[in-house]
Amino acid sequence: MLRITAAALALIGAILFGQGIYIHAKAMLAQVLLERAFARSLASGHPVKPWSWADTWPVARIEVKRLHASAIALHGSSGQALAFGPGHVENTPEAGERGIAIYSAHRDTHFRFLGNVVTGDLIDVTRRDGQSFRYRVTGTSVVAFDASNIDAHADETGLALTTCWPLDAVTPGPLRYVVHAIMQSGQPASPIALVERALPK
Repeated sequence: MLRITAAALALIGAILFGQGIYIHAKAMLAQVLLERAFARSLASGHPVKPWSWADTWPVARIEVKRLHASAIALHGSSGQALAFGPGHVENTPEAGERGIAIYSAHRDTHFRFLGNVVTGDLIDVTRRDGQSFRYRVTGTSVVAFDASNIDAHADETGLALTTCWPLDAVTPGPLRYVVHAIMQSGQPASPIALVERALPK
């Protein structure tokens, strides 16, 4: 009986380990394809799907240069979209527009770096139309998923990056970790430079 129990536990552990590797591998591969689609969006000025059957497309690149962290964000924040990258939350402004642009992603993949973001850090967001905006982090908070108190249409130009809390948990929960930032500067970026930066090295 003990051998059977041990074998069953080992099998379950192997399955969970395999699932973890699969999730991370899928997230990494998706970002390569998203980078290519984003580069084509910058060059053409039109949305480009990362693969033919995708129901979403790249809308922005989010970067924290101090941490060497970068991720391509997708249109929408459905569970399917978040499997491949951060999602731009529906009905919130785009980066650079008046209000709070909100992007959400999983804590164990694309927004893992949020735990290392500190007040004063700079976050650069480049939209698919080539415009780039810089934000400065003003603080962080832990909120309930249905009570964030983030007013997407506030009379300011800000940014909120959200993920699940606690950051090291392995099961879903009702809390969210939010990085708050306010825009420092924004101007049209050079499309040629952005395309060159977006192409995989």
